Amino acid sequence: MNLIKILQENRLMKTPQEINIFEETLEKIAKHPNNDNLKDLHLILDDNCEHPEIMFSLVHFLEDFDLQKQIQAFIEVIPQLMNTAPEWAKIIHYRIINDESACKLYQHSLE
Repeated sequence: MNLIKILQENRLMKTPQEINIFEETLEKIAKHPNNDNLKDLHLILDDNCEHPEIMFSLVHFLEDFDLQKQIQAFIEVIPQLMNTAPEWAKIIHYRIINDESACKLYQHSLE
């Protein structure tokens, strides 16, 4: 099964099993990061997740990608994120704005 789909199916983390599956799947994806998955990975974020501290591991993983590619993917999915994860979108915005190099890239990407 597609690993992104597994993350998507377990993103709400309502049970210990969903938490374990989410963490194990993210770990597998992290071993072989692929820029082509960046938009889909952003769309895993969901404000209805019951364990945001675990969802933060996805945010940290996203930040490990090439900054320009991560920011571009984020910009492209903002409209969708604002429907399913406005709080996570806000968190990512804050993290970008509070990092000087990320903020400059973000500003340039929006021009």
